[in-house]
Formats: sequence, structure tokens, C-alpha cells
Amino acid sequence: MDTIDPLHLAEPGLVVVDITAVDEATVQAAAEQLGRCWATSGTPKPRRIPGEPGVTARLYADLRR
Repeated sequence: MDTIDPLHLAEPGLVVVDITAVDEATVQAAAEQLGRCWATSGTPKPRRIPGEPGVTARLYADLRR
């Protein structure tokens, strides 16, 4: 994963969420559920890390909305 830029957390209520799941469908479902609760950056592109199980993805959320 890329480093978290201080701009992403510039104000209270802004969060960075890293999702790890067994497959891409589960990552997408989790991102959609989070998007129903908060304003998010949308469905992230899942990535596989060689040598590690599952897939990971990162999204940004604004808990104030």
C-alpha cells in the first residue's frame, strides 16, 4: 500500500480504511457497505500482494457526512 498523505487526514472525521479479504468480490461488497454509511472515495481497485493471501484495497471516508 502507498503511504498515507497527511492531507488525507487533515481534519477530524476523515479516515483511511485498508480492506483485506479473501477475494475481490468481498472487497467490493465491503466498500459498497461502507459507502452506504459514509461519503467514501468509491470502490477501490483490489490488489494482490505476492506471497500474501487474499487481496487488499484502500478507500478514504468522511465520517462527518
